[in-house]
Amino acid sequence: MTDATTSSGAGAAGGERRLAILLAMAMFVLVVDTSLMNVSIASVVRDLDTTVSGVQSAIALEALVSAAFILIGSKVGDLIGRKRAYVLGLLGYAIGALAMALSQSLTAVIVFWAVIGGLGASLLLPAMQSLIHGNFEGAAQKQAYALVGAAAAIAAAVGPLLGGFITTYLSWRIAFLLEDVIIVIVLSGIRLVHDVPYTGERHVDVVGAVLSVLAMGGIVLGILVWQEGGEAVGALIVIGAVAMAALAYWLVRRKREGKPVLLDPDLFRAPLFRFGISSQTLQQIALGGMMIALPIYLQMVLEYNAMEAGLSLAPLSLSMFAMALLAGKKAGQRRPSSIIRLGFTLLTVGTVLLIAVVPRADSGWYLVVPLLIAGSGLGLLVSQLNNYTLSPISEERVSEAAGVNSAGGSFGLSFGLAFSGAILLATLSFSFTNMAESSAVLPPAAQQTVADALDEDAEVMSNTQLEEQLAGQPEAIQDEIIRINTDARPLALQVALLIPALAGLLGLLLSFRMMRLPDPAPSASTEGMAFG
Repeated sequence: MTDATTSSGAGAAGGERRLAILLAMAMFVLVVDTSLMNVSIASVVRDLDTTVSGVQSAIALEALVSAAFILIGSKVGDLIGRKRAYVLGLLGYAIGALAMALSQSLTAVIVFWAVIGGLGASLLLPAMQSLIHGNFEGAAQKQAYALVGAAAAIAAAVGPLLGGFITTYLSWRIAFLLEDVIIVIVLSGIRLVHDVPYTGERHVDVVGAVLSVLAMGGIVLGILVWQEGGEAVGALIVIGAVAMAALAYWLVRRKREGKPVLLDPDLFRAPLFRFGISSQTLQQIALGGMMIALPIYLQMVLEYNAMEAGLSLAPLSLSMFAMALLAGKKAGQRRPSSIIRLGFTLLTVGTVLLIAVVPRADSGWYLVVPLLIAGSGLGLLVSQLNNYTLSPISEERVSEAAGVNSAGGSFGLSFGLAFSGAILLATLSFSFTNMAESSAVLPPAAQQTVADALDEDAEVMSNTQLEEQLAGQPEAIQDEIIRINTDARPLALQVALLIPALAGLLGLLLSFRMMRLPDPAPSASTEGMAFG
């Protein structure tokens, strides 16, 4: 009987280990997915015969859909079951990855990868949090959280290198097919997952859900429409801003009336939570801005292939990973707010150095030191912000607070991606037009043609692509337009990098206010929340 009990216990432990590994594999796919797109921009543009701005928009839209629906996704998981939400989230991601592998147009990428994949992420993240909490206990739970968090950190660190290698030596389509293979393996072990029953309020705050989607969606979607030269940009942004204010009013009113709310507005009464969410959002704006501007610079200006771009971005991701690991272990008695302040300082300094280096760099080696500095700053922030944000939240509300934290981070990422991309194209159009109009080489007809083309569709192009488009034009005109392109692109990229620099500076200013607050107590309930 003792042997049978021991065997049963060993089997249960083995099942827990397998489940933890499968959950970590799911998180790895979730995080590595965007890295694959970032380092493959040039290849995707070429193979789908589309534009850089179109691919940028798809990347930003995927992050936006995830952010806009993550709070709703958490409630959906409560209503239909966390295990079912987990499976649906994985299937949504699998559909998106398969569409990338098979797509022949940008439309398929936007519909299946950005929208359906983003919806999958909005279901997957909160469901995974609940399933880890409900399927593991004690030390096993901490180990599962640590393993899934480590998978997210490793994916962020090696994603650019892995994506660059597969894209260069195989194909970006193969990379997304490999994502599907991993998801199939994860789903093959679904029997190991025990559903976690939900015993809370089952009423849905429909108005709050709609307002949350309009609030986050309207602002970022307005920026994406502006980037693509569409109309009603101001109306979309105004809708987003009004919806954000209306959501705050609605939640407070519903809470006062004792009715179910999408999220508890009392969470924001805690100063640590408010400052933590704000810092998390600013950190992600900075990261999103860099992760759209730098791959474009490397692939469209320096004309690097995906592997070379991944290697050039490695100092950012690897220093972020290493510093987060080091700070998490060695922080000791240092105040979390002082580490956050140092993180924003390094992030700002690194980004400012990038702005100074961009016009002079003719290889990725010039970016190494600024990226190491900025990555170290991001790593310090990653090591502190989750515990700082969630520390004042009680055990029974930490899952809801973690969902808000994830939504803030995802919104910041999508905003950084969209706004930096839009500013880049707007600056490119403006500077290119001014340079063309002041050119002594281009005749008035050619100047007008350039202005009309940019007004309709400003686009980041490599000099090689531009030479192909200018074939048949007089050599003097070709040379002049190539010169203008060479001068205009670095300026546009510098302006785009101002977005992460400003986000870092705002975070630094905010950190001085955080220094005046008492230090947060380490919270066991936040163990492993970093992957959210």
